[in-house]
This record gives sequence, structure tokens and C-alpha cells, in this order.
Amino acid sequence: MSMNVGSGGAKSGEPEPMMEMNMTPLIDVMLVLIIMLIITIPKQNHSVNLNMPVGTPPPLTQEPVVVTLDVDFDGTILWDGQVVSDRAALEAKLAGVAAQPEQPELHLRPNKLVAYKVVAGVMAAAQRLGVTKIGLVGNEQFQ
Repeated sequence: MSMNVGSGGAKSGEPEPMMEMNMTPLIDVMLVLIIMLIITIPKQNHSVNLNMPVGTPPPLTQEPVVVTLDVDFDGTILWDGQVVSDRAALEAKLAGVAAQPEQPELHLRPNKLVAYKVVAGVMAAAQRLGVTKIGLVGNEQFQ
């Protein structure tokens, strides 16, 4: 005894038409396109271009002048220990530093609790006015 499993409408011995699309060529084409895309992507450089000095620097003949600029927790700015009254006075002092032929070093020492926008404003003002020797001091308090 045999049992016929399948659709009853098809004649015995005739193959049924295939209703599915062959996906293998489509997948092959997609893989080739992905490989071509990967090959043609330009190489990404994760570097920052810096203008580094060439050679050895000349020995220091004199100690550099240092200006200490403290930013207190409430946004008060101290220039060598003396309170700067407002933003215009700070910018006048920074312009005076930038105008000197041999600029003194500006050591910026922000308090741990001061808002970032105050320190960023001081640094932006110094950069805008042409101060080139700026250093952050006291970073160990932030660790």
C-alpha cells in the first residue's frame, strides 16, 4: 500500500513548478559589493597635526616670567593673587601680556568646583587676544 503525499491537483509524475526564488546569486552579488565597498573606503587617520620644533632648543638665559591666574569656586578671577574686578579688566591685562615681545607664561589654576564655562571663557579670551604661553596648573585635584 502506498500513500500519495502532496497536492492532489497535480498529475502523477509531473514535477510541480518551484515557487521560491533562488537566493544564492543575489547573496553572491551582495557579498562582492560589500567587499568592493570595504576596499574603496579611504584609510582613516586618527591623528592631530602639530607643529613641533626641530632640533634642540637654545638654553634658557633667564628664568621665564610667570603670571598666575587663579579661578575660584565662585568664578572670581585672581591675577597674581589680586582680584580682577570684571571681564574688561581681565581682557586689558591679557592684552598687555600679549603685547609684550617676550610673553610671560600664563599659569591658569582653576578651582575644582568652578563651572567649566568660566574657565573656558578665560582661555578663549586669552587665545583671542593673542596669548600663546598658557598652561593649566593643578590638574592633580581633578583625579
